[in-house]
Amino acid sequence: MSTMLSVHDPRGYPPKVTGKRLANRLPSVDGRVVYLVDCLFDNSAAFVEQLKDWFAKNMPKVDARIIRPRESWVDDLDMRKKIAADGSAAILGVGL
Repeated sequence: MSTMLSVHDPRGYPPKVTGKRLANRLPSVDGRVVYLVDCLFDNSAAFVEQLKDWFAKNMPKVDARIIRPRESWVDDLDMRKKIAADGSAAILGVGL
């Protein structure tokens, strides 16, 4: 009982990815603004809230601020400009 099957790859064609260097590490984040970016994925809001609480408890000199893009999967230029203008660092919270 031999039957031919056609199988389609649902992943499509991946885009070409060009690597970039990471940002230089700051010597310290004390007294600086660190943005905690809620990327609007499942459970990411809970993660960034816990991360903010961690900063408050363990690194109280850091001004940790939560920020969210307008919508998921869309580059939010205004959010990126705000982080660049006011912040010294950003942590992206993608959830579980």
